[in-house]
Amino acid sequence: MPPPLPGEARAEFFLMVPMVPSRRDNMIAWLAARCDAPDYGKLIVYEFPKDKLVYGPFQIEARINQNTEISQQLTLWNQMGSRVIRGANLLAIPIENSILYVSPLYLRAEYGHLPELKRVIAAYGEHVVMKETLGEALSALFVEPGAARPVSGANEDMPVTGPSTNQAREALDRYNQAVERLRSGDWKGFGMQFDAMRELLEDMNRRSTGH
Repeated sequence: MPPPLPGEARAEFFLMVPMVPSRRDNMIAWLAARCDAPDYGKLIVYEFPKDKLVYGPFQIEARINQNTEISQQLTLWNQMGSRVIRGANLLAIPIENSILYVSPLYLRAEYGHLPELKRVIAAYGEHVVMKETLGEALSALFVEPGAARPVSGANEDMPVTGPSTNQAREALDRYNQAVERLRSGDWKGFGMQFDAMRELLEDMNRRSTGH
């Protein structure tokens, strides 16, 4: 279940589509189609400020392809006879004033029929990571020393420590609890844990951006 729509108090099911202008790659808005009663079928458009650059799916895909570690691993798998299959859609998940991008990566053996989920690629800000699970990807972005640091500035080489690290670890714990609730069919518990994780990530974003 996705996190609540901006301005809404509860989590709900909805379909979200990033919107980019013609002949450009940056994202200018995203469209949400609500799937729960009593708002089933209603469309909502959230526009981004015109003075703020928001990366679109194609720009994130380019960053993923330019990542040396990821490209080397993909080349190795292809050379071993396996076929690498990228997820059909790059998920763009709004988190306060930023976007978290997530993409699954599947691997199909040379003589196999069913692709296997092999890695999860996640991008936040200027950072792109590829890990075996979504939890590990979030940990790499928000928990590990040096993760999600600003691109430039006086404190560029300082590792992330203190309250932000504790919040990131708590967010990861919330994610793990959400997965457990999902596996047991507890959708209400899953939504509560997902909401809690989202609030922690939003607070971390506000602290890092000063907003």
